[in-house]
This record gives sequence, C-alpha cells and structure tokens, in this order.
Amino acid sequence: MNRKWWSIAVLLAVAGMLLGVNSCGHDQQLVSIQVQPSVQTVGDSTTPVSEDAGAQVQLRALGTYIHPPVTKDITSQVTWVSNTPQMFTVDSTGLLTATGGSCGSTLVSATLTTNTSSGGIGSSGAVVTGYMTANVVCFTGSGGGGAGSPVVTLTFGIPGAGTVTSSPPGLSCASPTPCLSQYASGTALTLTATPTGSSAFGSWAGCDSATNINPCTLTVTGNRIVTATFN
Repeated sequence: MNRKWWSIAVLLAVAGMLLGVNSCGHDQQLVSIQVQPSVQTVGDSTTPVSEDAGAQVQLRALGTYIHPPVTKDITSQVTWVSNTPQMFTVDSTGLLTATGGSCGSTLVSATLTTNTSSGGIGSSGAVVTGYMTANVVCFTGSGGGGAGSPVVTLTFGIPGAGTVTSSPPGLSCASPTPCLSQYASGTALTLTATPTGSSAFGSWAGCDSATNINPCTLTVTGNRIVTATFN
C-alpha cells in the first residue's frame, strides 16, 4: 500500500513539473493589433481637396496579448505606414495628416515584428499588423456653390521621368500619370519639377513664367493645363 501511494506522489510531482515547463513556454505573446479610430474621414463635397491639407488625427495602436490575456497601448512601438502618402501621411507617433494631394480612401497600417515574447522567450519573428481606413471626400461642388472653382490639370511630356508638387498643396504626381486639383480663383500657384533617375528637367508648357524656368508659376483664374517635360 505504501508503495502505491509513493507511486501516486511521484506521478503528481512529475505532472507539476510538466505544467511548470508548459506555462513557461507560453509566455505573454502579441496576437493582434487594433487601430483606433478604425475609420477617419476628412473634407466634404463642397470643399476643394487642396483645402483639406493639414487636417490631422492621432491614431492609437492597441495590442492584444495572451498568456495572460491583456490589452496594451503599443502606439509608440509599432511601425506606421500609409499606403497612399499623396493622400495621407502618418509619422512614427501615429499622427495622421491629410496632404491635400488627392481624394478617395487609403489603408494605414500599424505593424510590430516580435522576435521574442514579452518575457524574453524566443520566437520565429511573428509579424502582427492592424489597419484603419482613412478617407478624403472628393470635391463635387454640390450644395456649396463651389462647382465653378478652376481646375488645374498637370500632364507630362516624354521621354524623361520625374515628379511635380505644388504650393499650395493639391498637385502631386509622377510621370507619366497626370493629376488634377481645384483651387480658388486667384490662387498664386507654384509647381516644382524634380527629375528622377538619369533624367533632367526640360521645360514647362502652360505656365505664366518662362518655359525654361523651374519652378513654374501661374495665377489660377480659370481651368488650366500645365505640362512638365523631362529629358
């Protein structure tokens, strides 16, 4: 009988050791990230997109962990990325800023690569990502009397490559894809051409300034088409 109880005691001790090992092997780990707010919209249909530039919202990243379950603010630990930087930028602190360059929707991601658990136990380098959707309402002029705002369309000549940005913001595109934006009548607009790769700036067409001078300047008083050519 004593031998029987001794065997049971040994089995219980071994089971306790195994449970201890298993609990150590399941240290706290990140399993998901939630970005707040999950959706953010700026602008309205009566406001030109360029006037939305500078609108900001602070994003937060909340990490969900297991063993034990807990939610933590990891805003400062994640890597923030905007899929459409000409629409929204996001800095390392999670500050989301509308650029005034385009309208529509984009995804903003918060990513954390974990090579160890929070207790220092090694892992295979899990990548956990959360997303939110940021929207800029496109200008239609409906209901606001803004339908007559002039449109500036930027196109590219051939054969070189480069980008063009505007001041005030609104136009930001790379060859060969054109872009357009609306500005209040009377806006003094500056367009700066930046060649990429082995290309060089060539000329402008449609500016008030000379064709061979970069940047291009013009006063928006009506619809305009401006062409940048890189050699």
